[in-house]
Formats: sequence, structure tokens, C-alpha cells
Amino acid sequence: MVWRFSARALLFAVLSSSAVLSVPVPARAALEEGVKAPDLALSGALDGKPLAFSLQEALKKGPVVLYFFPAAFTPGCTVEAHDFADAAGAFRKEGATLVGVTAGNTDRVAEFSKTECRGQFAVLADPGAKAAAAWQSLGSQKRGVFSERTSYVIAPDGKILLSYTDSDPSQHVARTLAALQAWRSAHP
Repeated sequence: MVWRFSARALLFAVLSSSAVLSVPVPARAALEEGVKAPDLALSGALDGKPLAFSLQEALKKGPVVLYFFPAAFTPGCTVEAHDFADAAGAFRKEGATLVGVTAGNTDRVAEFSKTECRGQFAVLADPGAKAAAAWQSLGSQKRGVFSERTSYVIAPDGKILLSYTDSDPSQHVARTLAALQAWRSAHP
């Protein structure tokens, strides 16, 4: 059997397969939706001022939007911080506590919380990436371990409503806010 392709058909096949392969497909976070969230107690900063954060205490006030990001002051993390800061009012309107966590540049979370998060939400330091490991949001590179870009929405009962991992920061705010709003409409 001899296969014959015209140059046009071959070009179409190559371009079509390249387009499919180049479409980013977000990965899923390791912690599944519906499971109980691990405990989290870390130090960090809000608007440059030190604070201690406890997930258990925050859940007593309502749902929590918790997002892990690789490192303060890196391009994607800065974009994501700006996006979350711009949407902070919408998260507050839904009664949620918003908090970021990083295992990278942990010595700069106070500065990052003030400048890039614009004082709108707390940023927690995760030295040694212990929290990222417990939340199964741990990544690694040649330079060492870091937090993967993973967002969670946690209901007041501690169950994970949304678990979303994607290195592209562009959908994290929209997805977390949509999950929070869906939960809120079912729990007025």
C-alpha cells in the first residue's frame, strides 16, 4: 500500500496537530475537591505588617480562598497578585478570606504583601515548602522546591470546594470566584 499526500494535505495535518499540541491544558491539583483541607498555620504579612494565620480560625468567619504561588516578585506571581488584589472586594462581598502562600522568596512576603498585593490580602511564608507538601502543591526545579501555582476554595466546614493547578495565572481569580459564588448561592 502506498500513501500519497498532497503538500496541502500534509501541511494541514502538521498545522492541525501542532495547534492541538500547543493548547495549554491545566493540570489538576493533587488535593481533590470534597476532601478535608489539611491544617495550615503560618506567619506572613498583610500590607507589610506581620501576622500569624490559622486556617481553622479563618474558617470560623467563612470560606477561605487559599492560593499557592511559586515566588514573590516573579513575573507570573506578580500578575496573579495584582489580579487577586483587584478582585479582593468581590471575595470580601462573598464573605471569604483571601490569602496567598509561597515557599519562594519567603524573606520578602512583607514587601510583596504591601506592593504587589496592594495591602488587600495576607501573604504567608512557607519556608522549606512544608505547607506546600501537605497541600500536595509542591513543585521542584533545578534551583530547589517551590509552591506550584494552585488555588483552593475551602468551605467553612473545611471541605475543599475547588482545587485548581495551572502555571498560567490568568484563570485563577475567575475560577476561585466562580466556585465561591456557586457555593454562596447554595448556602445563602
